[in-house]
Amino acid sequence: MHQLNSAQRAAVCALDGPCLVLAGAGSGKTRVITAKIAHLLEAHDYEARHIAAVTFTNKAAAQMRERVRALLEGKRDRTGKIIRASHLTVCTFHSLGLQILRAEAQTIGLKPQFSIFAADDCFGLIQEQLATADKQLIRQVQSQISLWKNNGVEPEVALAQASDEQMQQAALVYRNYAATLLAYQAVDFDDLIRLPALLLAQDTSLLLRWQNRLRYFLIDEYQDTNACQYMLVKHLAGGSLLRAPAFTAVGDDDQAIYGWRGATLDNLKRLQEDFPTLQVIKLEQNYRSTGHILTAANNVIARNPKLFEKQLWSEHGMGDAIVINAMNDEEHEAESVIFQLSADKFERRAHFRDFAILYRSNHQARIFEQMLRRERIPYVLSGGQSFFDKAEIKDICAYLRLLANEDDDPAFIRAITTPRRGVGPATLTVLGELAGQYKLSLFAACDLSILEQKLGARQFEPLHAFCRWLRYLGERAAREPAALVLDALIEGIGYESYLYDTLEARQAQAKWQNVSEFFEWLKRRGTQADADANTAFDNADGLADQGKNLLELVQTIALMSMLEGRDQDPDAVRLSTLHAAKGLEYPHVFLVGIEEGMLPHQRDKEEQEEAQAQAQRIEEERRLMYVGITRAQRSLRISWCKQRKRGGDQQRCEPSRFIGEMGLEKVSELSAEPEVTPQQRLDRLKALLQTPRVPIA
Repeated sequence: MHQLNSAQRAAVCALDGPCLVLAGAGSGKTRVITAKIAHLLEAHDYEARHIAAVTFTNKAAAQMRERVRALLEGKRDRTGKIIRASHLTVCTFHSLGLQILRAEAQTIGLKPQFSIFAADDCFGLIQEQLATADKQLIRQVQSQISLWKNNGVEPEVALAQASDEQMQQAALVYRNYAATLLAYQAVDFDDLIRLPALLLAQDTSLLLRWQNRLRYFLIDEYQDTNACQYMLVKHLAGGSLLRAPAFTAVGDDDQAIYGWRGATLDNLKRLQEDFPTLQVIKLEQNYRSTGHILTAANNVIARNPKLFEKQLWSEHGMGDAIVINAMNDEEHEAESVIFQLSADKFERRAHFRDFAILYRSNHQARIFEQMLRRERIPYVLSGGQSFFDKAEIKDICAYLRLLANEDDDPAFIRAITTPRRGVGPATLTVLGELAGQYKLSLFAACDLSILEQKLGARQFEPLHAFCRWLRYLGERAAREPAALVLDALIEGIGYESYLYDTLEARQAQAKWQNVSEFFEWLKRRGTQADADANTAFDNADGLADQGKNLLELVQTIALMSMLEGRDQDPDAVRLSTLHAAKGLEYPHVFLVGIEEGMLPHQRDKEEQEEAQAQAQRIEEERRLMYVGITRAQRSLRISWCKQRKRGGDQQRCEPSRFIGEMGLEKVSELSAEPEVTPQQRLDRLKALLQTPRVPIA
């Protein structure tokens, strides 16, 4: 407690009813959440197994678990018992939803081994419903279905509310898509929240059981919650006849930037309406940035209407002035940014990982990647391919998914064709027709006696052998250690031979190394069954139920692959969109492409927008600028281009309105750095090397 400021201490000690902590950027919200967990366990009558802290990414959950474990190491509760941090539930929203769904699956007609479909699986299902190759249309319908689910809108309601032919078509696809998922004994990512929320709303005895299990909730990044997540929290933490509401929501309305995927600021308003005794505590001291950076951020966000007034401040001093540069075009901008980054690294004796280049849209990264490669500067691109998105890992996961759920048709098709086992498109077509006729999964349809008559023995035998082998492994998976089953699986697939037969040696070796690493990870997960050896801090999903078998691990893998890949921290410059950078911080930040049309982003249908919708969109774009500014700790450079190539033509650009809103002195005198030739760049670098180093800022 002595390490917390007065507002943080007030937030930790607020236990009499529901609490909202408005945590400004860099104000120590994670410290408050972890300290509050420790306070609940040490100074009050809560047990670790009754406390849940939820957030949005595996990385955030892992950091929170590590900090709680450090705080609680060797500590005792009020009765003198050693506190077991492993009994806490510290996880993502979707991990919590998965835990509830596993336990209650049969209530809604699912078996506990249901599959979790990734976005590309769902894309295929929607494509089948639409019977089109138009990827843009498929993505639009997929996005609309996701928004419906996030808002708790069921298919029949969506159909009744459809306002035009396009929405009616999307609603019909939604209805058929939901029925197909159920037939496959599968759920999608959004269902991991939607279905538990529905269950808790409809079944009072089930609700009381879970309220008794999880008695205090802490919700991180509350401003990013959607309607369904709010309902889930409200049901679990909102009180009942047995107890009063018991939760702490931590968030910042100024950093609400995910409206496009269903997050809504209305959830902050609803807290006050649904919980009249809500206590609101503001964290306004910033521990990240210098005064110039915070002043600019405060000035920008002050233009937005406020749910709650707050003003960030810091004890770090004013620091370096913010630099605004006007560039001739995007190539000039990239070259100037990379040169300045190199100079700053040398002068400050910094690391490459201390620098971030942030932008509004993914396509802006290309020119910076080219310049960084040309200068041989290492970089990491946000949103790069996840480990779980690699083709070889997806191939293996198809077998694992099918082991857990024989009704998973997409997994069946991928597994039986990778490697090919004498089963070609003609065989799969006949199998698919019979499966549709008899309303069976592809796997179950392999047992139909009529199938052999349709195919003949030569085509039928590979199918039958594949199913026999997989059933044999499934029986072993239910009773044997995961490591033994995994060894039998990889041997039976013959995947190493397949790679070396179809790829050149170096590529095959790299892919096989990934597969081997994946299997070693699975074996470690499968053998950590003892509660003392396998704590919640070791679990990938952060849940307090220990000892997953292979079938349970399959669901965990699916969830991890959707949330994020493996975290790495190489010494490299960070290239990131502003959305992906939220929650992160860097000593030195370059905000690039800050011009009208880029930030705020201009949409194709902007002219057709209603005034209110347009105002809300600009407010979210302004919050995005605020997020970008507050990622910087010590220095911030902002650049915009006088012209930018669009559709093959050079178009004139104007600086973003947000630059003027920062309230910097001499904003009208934006500098226009001259273009730098290769020889001039070489001369600058030589001069830089002759300059004495200055102390670290």
